[in-house]
Amino acid sequence: MQGSICYIIARSSKICPLGSGVAVMPDVQKISIALTGEQIGALKAAVETGEYATTSEIVREAIRDWQFKRELRREDLNRLRQLWDQGKASGAATPADFENARREARHSA
Repeated sequence: MQGSICYIIARSSKICPLGSGVAVMPDVQKISIALTGEQIGALKAAVETGEYATTSEIVREAIRDWQFKRELRREDLNRLRQLWDQGKASGAATPADFENARREARHSA
């Protein structure tokens, strides 16, 4: 919606006024996770320095990053499967002449 005012807070959270026509944060549910003292210290330090507004914001960003990387890995795996299938469908392998390939590479350079 053009003309809507939203505020980006600490890199990744978007706050939009009600009735602006822009989606607000979806329903939030609480869970409990176990972290080491070092991990908790790192989260608290990031909040204290103002890098993030809350520790929850850090965890949500980490989960978004994980979801993105997971989807990339899934796409890579699907592409590798396609290439594998194409290779199998192309027929039997033939011996490669590496000496000839080197000579051709040297002459074309």
